Amino acid sequence: MSSSTAQTASSTEMERHARQVSGGSHVSPGELALGVVIGRASEAFDFFVFGIACVIVFPAIMFPFADPVLGTLYSFAVFSLAFIARPVGSILFLAVDRNYGRSTKLTIALFLLGGSTAAIAFLPGYETIGIYAILALVLFRLGQGFALGGAYDGLASLLALNAPEKHRAWYAMMPQMGAPIGFIVASGLFAFFYLNLTETDFLNWGWRYPFFVAFTINVVALFARLRLIATQEYAELYESQKLAPVRVKNLVESRGRDVIIGAFVPLASFALFHLVTIFPISYIELYSDREIGEFLLTQLGGAVLCLICVVLSGAIADRIGRRKYLGFCAGGIALLSVATPFLFAAGLPGQTAFILIGFALLGLSHGQAAGAVASNFANQFRYTGSAITSDLAWLIGAGFAPLVALALTAEFGVGSIGLYLMSGAVCTLVALWFNRNYRLNELSGPSPDGA
Repeated sequence: MSSSTAQTASSTEMERHARQVSGGSHVSPGELALGVVIGRASEAFDFFVFGIACVIVFPAIMFPFADPVLGTLYSFAVFSLAFIARPVGSILFLAVDRNYGRSTKLTIALFLLGGSTAAIAFLPGYETIGIYAILALVLFRLGQGFALGGAYDGLASLLALNAPEKHRAWYAMMPQMGAPIGFIVASGLFAFFYLNLTETDFLNWGWRYPFFVAFTINVVALFARLRLIATQEYAELYESQKLAPVRVKNLVESRGRDVIIGAFVPLASFALFHLVTIFPISYIELYSDREIGEFLLTQLGGAVLCLICVVLSGAIADRIGRRKYLGFCAGGIALLSVATPFLFAAGLPGQTAFILIGFALLGLSHGQAAGAVASNFANQFRYTGSAITSDLAWLIGAGFAPLVALALTAEFGVGSIGLYLMSGAVCTLVALWFNRNYRLNELSGPSPDGA
């Protein structure tokens, strides 16, 4: 598709009318940042609601025929399906973007995301409709992953492209604030119902409320993001091809090495992501006497600390450089991996220390993981490159983390978690080394066009 054709296809009637309604008005960087955070928080909320339910709901109502450990493993297997579906969703929705515009793509994706999550609230359990309950859960989980692939809107790239030279890391951390905010809301809702209802009431209807409200949250996020997509700044960048979707085939042919390196750079952060959010809930539920409601509140406090550390990551990385900064974070995660077995074995104080330290490291590392990867891509590949690279990183680093961690714990004990976390840190350090040498070779060698 030629440049002019892409520009014509991308400028849909919906987007032109939206610009007329908004007067083509300009937005402040603060409004742009708020829209990005709202969007990321809504996506994270949907996924965390499902992840928490994989431990305290689905084993009892979807897999009652299995023992608690096996039932939780089944739930985590379903949890992983969304990360497999996500790259497929990205590829197909990028085609929608090229042909019908970003507003159309985003509207379909967010309604599918919110609808899939909300539909789970109405699912009967296995004892009511048998295997069909599990099949429906699988279908809606795939819908979540497929939709998340289409929910990428390029607003984070727009934010980065408008960032001052000396404050790029600060702007890069803003979208990452959405993850801890999403977890705070999800864990807070589950903790409220778990602590205030009987076990019977919670399993009958209390767990359904967080899923039900997801649709409303996604509609709010949709309008917040459409408002920004309709602005003149976004239109100008989009039409100048700085944020235009390219075919995945062209991306791989031109920047395939960046995609591969970029998928491994954030692995330390992404491996830690579900090892401090989802997996510890399963460990507490299956291997300790600690109350789940109280533990969710502890995690909520850790998520607040994570949010603070995400903000700090921007200030620190701007001073020392993002790639060097990510290397230090990977080293910190490697140290945590060594301490992990001892912390889990130390009972309540050690488990709480793991959560707080883990969430702090997660905030520091996750705050810059995406920015360092996106900066590798030239403007014409940045939109598609960021989306596909992020999908692969989540799939490799985080998608199977709860499943693998629980399986290793059940088979070999809690010490194996540290090895899993260490592997992520090593992958990040190696990828950063390759990335540095690759960049130096590009700078010293001929340009990509042979000039």
